[in-house]
Amino acid sequence: MEAERKVVVAALQFTCSDSVSDNVDTAERLVRDAHKKGAKIVLIQELFEGYYFCQAQREDFFQRAKPYENHPTISRMKKLAKELGVVIPVSFFEEANNAHYNSVAIIDADGTDLGLYRKSHIPDGPGYQEKYYFNPGDTGFKVFSTKFAKIGIAICWDQWFPEAARAMVLQGAEILFYPTAIGSEPQDSELDSREHWKRVMCGHAGANLVPLVASNRIGKETIETEHGDSTIRFYGNSFIAGPTGEILAVANDEDEAVLTAELNLDKIKSQRHSWGVFRDRRPDLYEVLLTLDGTRKSSSGRWRRKNLKGQI
Repeated sequence: MEAERKVVVAALQFTCSDSVSDNVDTAERLVRDAHKKGAKIVLIQELFEGYYFCQAQREDFFQRAKPYENHPTISRMKKLAKELGVVIPVSFFEEANNAHYNSVAIIDADGTDLGLYRKSHIPDGPGYQEKYYFNPGDTGFKVFSTKFAKIGIAICWDQWFPEAARAMVLQGAEILFYPTAIGSEPQDSELDSREHWKRVMCGHAGANLVPLVASNRIGKETIETEHGDSTIRFYGNSFIAGPTGEILAVANDEDEAVLTAELNLDKIKSQRHSWGVFRDRRPDLYEVLLTLDGTRKSSSGRWRRKNLKGQI
């Protein structure tokens, strides 16, 4: 009888300075710590090479972007992944000719680059002005077959959309990973989204019966803008959720952390299949999800597909 497939996953959480070398050193140190704890897939937070620069719309910040090919941080993480035998998704600001993306490269345990995911949902609000910098991702939601599991990767604002999680699990994702940068709201000091943020992702885990790993940064970051300084205090709370949405490990809002949890993928697979949510899906009734306003009906009462293909 074959042994059950088990894997230890990890979420990192740390304060970023605005020094690329210092932040990449910190990321490597914590990946090594996670490896010592038995982790085989290690998630680093979103855009960890520097401050979360999207608080401001500044032309000079485009200089932070680098091409995917021969990216220095990705190259370093490929060597680290191969040395330790771990999988590392690497978040970075990508320049692709005249386009720019918020991207993640997925590095397998032998150092192989399995490919790229580009953030699909791009936020635009006070303190989180990403539409100034990033084109909407064009990769679609993808699943990567790593040495230890089939994984789905999405980025920060993507995590608020149930369609993204479902699309990845439909393609076979056994674990979902979300690198993140989220904290206070500069326009409203009373608004604290941390519990909402966790509940939404725990809902994705529970609805799809897959574990989920979220890595967020901590610390206060101030960016100079043309209208004065903008400050966000990132609230951490990185966590790992199990397949029913239960939180297996969670960090606080101010301390560096390396969270780990062991997942029994075969047991979770059996649980997912037996629960019936994928057996009882009705894709034929979900065409409304292909519309923006939910009202695109033909005279016969059927949903139109005008130039739309695919289904969620």
